Amino acid sequence: MTEAPQGDTGASAPPQYRPPETESLLRRSIDIVSDARPVPLSASSMINKEELLELLQAAADGLPDELRAARWLLKERDDFLARVQREGDQIVTTSRARAEQMVQRTEVVKSANEHARKVVSEADSAAQRLRLETEDWCDQKLGGLEVVLQRTLRTVDSGRSRLQGARTETADVISEADEQAAVDEFFDQDDG
Repeated sequence: MTEAPQGDTGASAPPQYRPPETESLLRRSIDIVSDARPVPLSASSMINKEELLELLQAAADGLPDELRAARWLLKERDDFLARVQREGDQIVTTSRARAEQMVQRTEVVKSANEHARKVVSEADSAAQRLRLETEDWCDQKLGGLEVVLQRTLRTVDSGRSRLQGARTETADVISEADEQAAVDEFFDQDDG
C-alpha cells in the first residue's frame, strides 16, 4: 500500500479507507483504566501494563493513516464545495442574464405596444378627420344639387303655368276627345 505524502493535495484516493480504529482503541484503554482494581489504601490502580501499552501503540500506529484519510476526506469535501459554489455562481449568472433578457424583451414589447397605440390613435384621428371632410364635401355637393333642382323645379312650374294659361285659351277649341287622344299619344311614345 502506497501512501501519499502528508502535504499532498492531489485528488488521488487515500490508502484503503477503514473506519477509524484509533478511537475504539483509545476507548478500550479508557475502559481498562476505569475498570482497574484500586490499590488498597491508595488512589492508585492496578493496570496490566502490557495490555494498555499494546492498545496505545496500536492507536499511535493507526493515527497517521487515519489522519491522512481524514485530510483526504476534508480535501474532497472542500473540492466538492468549491465545485458546487462554482456551479451555483454559474446558475446565478445565467439566471441574471436570462432575467435581464426577459426585462429587455418586456421593455421592447411595452415600447412596441405604446407605438402601436400611438399609430392606432393617429389613424383614428385621421379617419375621423377624413369622415368629417367627406361629410362636408357631400353636404356642399348636395347643397349645390339642391339649388340646381330648385331652379329646375321653378322652371318646370313656370313652364306648366304657361301651359296652363295656353290651355285655358285653347280649351274651347280642343274637345275632350282630342285631349284624350293627346294623352294616349303621349303615353304611346313611352312604349315605342
